[in-house]
Formats: sequence, structure tokens, C-alpha cells
Amino acid sequence: MMSRPVSMLLVDDDPDLCELVRYGLALQQIEVTSRSSGDEAFAYLTGNDTDVVVTDLAMPGMHGFELIDRIVSNRGELPVIVLTGAGDFESAVGAMRAGAYDFVTKPVDLAALGLAIKRAAERRALRAEVGRLRQVVAEARRFEQLVGASAAMQSVYSVISQVGPTDATVLVTGQSGTGKEMVARSLHQASRRRTGPFVAVDCAAIPETLIEAELFGYAKGAFTDAKSARVGLLAQADGGTLFLDELAELPLAVQPKLLRVLQERKLRPIGGDAEITFDVRLVCATNRDLEAMVQQREFREDLYYRVNVVQLPLPPLRVRAGDVLLLAQHFIAHFARMFEREVVGLSAEAADRLLRHAWPGNVRELRNAMERAVAMSTGTELAVEDLPERIRDYRTSNLPPALDHELGLSLEEIERRHILRVLDAKEGNKVAASTSLGIDRKTLYRKLVRYGVERES
Repeated sequence: MMSRPVSMLLVDDDPDLCELVRYGLALQQIEVTSRSSGDEAFAYLTGNDTDVVVTDLAMPGMHGFELIDRIVSNRGELPVIVLTGAGDFESAVGAMRAGAYDFVTKPVDLAALGLAIKRAAERRALRAEVGRLRQVVAEARRFEQLVGASAAMQSVYSVISQVGPTDATVLVTGQSGTGKEMVARSLHQASRRRTGPFVAVDCAAIPETLIEAELFGYAKGAFTDAKSARVGLLAQADGGTLFLDELAELPLAVQPKLLRVLQERKLRPIGGDAEITFDVRLVCATNRDLEAMVQQREFREDLYYRVNVVQLPLPPLRVRAGDVLLLAQHFIAHFARMFEREVVGLSAEAADRLLRHAWPGNVRELRNAMERAVAMSTGTELAVEDLPERIRDYRTSNLPPALDHELGLSLEEIERRHILRVLDAKEGNKVAASTSLGIDRKTLYRKLVRYGVERES
């Protein structure tokens, strides 16, 4: 996480040790400033910043414990590592209770000290980032409930800004849990129809025998249980936006009927005599490859082209660099209000676990994890123990076995192999491959040209 050399303040009255540490840690990209007493060290800290303080305990003048106490009281974000004798574990434990981050025994192992310093510096940087995110969550929320500042989300915002004010039909694609309904609501809020209704239909949740009646409505007596007339969801969305989620689950028998009413903007309720006109903006969503379904005759081609006017792919959370903690902070604030808890953020250790997790369930998984964590919390910061077990115990060994033999390759080569693997799995279908990869077709084409798979046109 640190993109610059780590800086540290060494407090010890042994000049030979200071020189040894300065030389040894320079080889590990750690810049060392030294002071020979606690008083000198505290005076230095009042006018200068450093990433980590490493201090001996037994020194002339101010004792190491007093220095720790002053740093904790005045610079609580600054981690302190204590140097202790090999058998003096009582002092080490006392220092940790006083607020020290870690301890290293003498004689000093420079490799162990360097590792401890870098971990402490990363922890401090992570705590600072978590604190900053509390201030920027509201600024990052540009559309409805969408939160994110990554380059991947900036592309999504750009499409919403351009297409939102129009009546163009939008097909939102992406993995489950990426926030497709939130995008649909954002498109509605960005349109001239924002004061009209937003009607969401989950095509997978309505039984096949009922979906036609739900969409088009029915007249009284149209069938046995039709005790009274019902206005269909298409008519209910008149003047607003109709969101058809899980469009791929729409029964084949209903698809031509839906296509006809969308083209004519008229519908006849089941059992009714008169046609009803309606005016809706259509937004659809799917986590399946509709183009492949068309080729396999599992989805009507004419309906596919009717709904695929503007395609908006949503990136999976794993490629939204920097958005995980931003979203986590947003959800923490939401659930803290809901549960009336005093939680305001994450501990550095909990934030580190979130950054290490692969998030196969995307934003939905993160939201559920934060709901659970806030419900379980007892303090003002979420601790590692508050997180679900699968996130607490996540290790990089959880990566797919297919990647094991690639650990020695460059990131670019791993990306090349993965893209070609996905393209092969999609039988050369570039639209399907780009959707699965979470990138647009132009980006995929440029990469394929670079790999020699395509010739530049």
C-alpha cells in the first residue's frame, strides 16, 4: 500500500546500534532518523512527521514508557515499536498495554525489524485511508445509491450521464450482486421521467403461469381467480421507467407478446376488450449471455435487439480498485443508523481483511458482510472478529488452482492468458467475453490486436 520509502524515528542512546539500524534498514527502503533520548524524540515529533517510531525503554531522562504515553496521547495514529531485551517479556507486555503496536527483541534482527516497521506503516496508512473515506462517501455518491470512485465506475457514470436524459432502452449486464437495479434507478433519476413511477419486475421470481397476467393485467372474470380487474405492471409504469430484471428468465412463450406491446405501446389485458396505451422507458438487466442464448434458441433474437439498444456492463467488485473500503464505509454508516449503533468505521486490521477478500458475491456480499459486522459490533470500530468467518480467514491460497502455476509470471502475461481463456470459453464470442471480463468491446479488441489474435483495421 505504501508507494514511497517508509520513514521511521529510532530512539536509542546507543550510537553504534543507531548506525547499524540506519545502514541495515536503508537496504530495505526505510529511511531512519535517530534521537538519543525520549525528550529529543518528542521535540522532533512536534514539528516533523514519520511513519513509525522505534524506541528503547531504558534511556536517560524520559523513560520509554513515558514516551509511549505521550505519543499515544498526542499522536494516537502514530505506531510505536519497542526494543526490549531477549528475556524481558514483562516490559514488552507492559509496552503493548501502554499502547505500543509491536515489540522486537535485542539483539536486533534487521529483517524482522524491517518487516515490523513496514507492517506498522501500512497499518497507519490504512487507518488514515479509512478516516478519509468517512469524509468522501457522500461526495462519491453521484447517482442514486451508487457509490464508487474507481475508473471502472467512472465509465458507468459517464454512460448514465449521457444516456439517462434520453428515452433509449438500456440493457444492464454483469454478475449477480454488482448493483444492476441501482443503475436502473439512477437512469430513472437522470431522466425526464424522474417524477413518474419506477416499476421493478423480477422475471425470475414470478411463476411462468402468472407472468403474462402480471405484466399485461387482466379483466374481472378473465380466469377462475380473477375476482376483480388488475392493472398490469406495464400500465403501472406509464409515464415512468419499467425495469425488467433477470430478463433471461422470461418464458419464451411470453417474449413475442412483450415485443409486440413494446413496439406498439399498446396492450390488451387478459380477458379485456379494449386496448390500453402506455408510455414507458425500458431498462433491462441480466447476468447471463443473451447473445449466446439467442444462438442456442433460448431467447428470441428480435426481442434481444429490441432491448439491446445501449448495453451497460457493470464491473465486478474485484476490478473496482479502491472502491471496497469506500463501499464498506457507506454501508457501515447506513447500518449504524438502522441498528442505532455508534460504529463509525473499520479498524485497520478489518480493512486489511476486506482488501484481501476476492468478493465473489460482489457488492451484495460486501453489503451483507457489513450488516452482519455492525450488528455484531460492540465498539466504535469494526474489528476483525466482527467480520464473517469466510472474510476473516480468507487467504490467497483460496485462489483457483489454475493460477498456481502462473505465480512467477508478469501481471500482463497472466491477464493475456486469462483473456484468451475466457474468449475460448465463449467460443470466440467477443461480446460475451467482454461482458464476462467486465471490459468494453473496444478495450478487448485492442488487447487482442496486441496479442496478435486480431489484425488492426
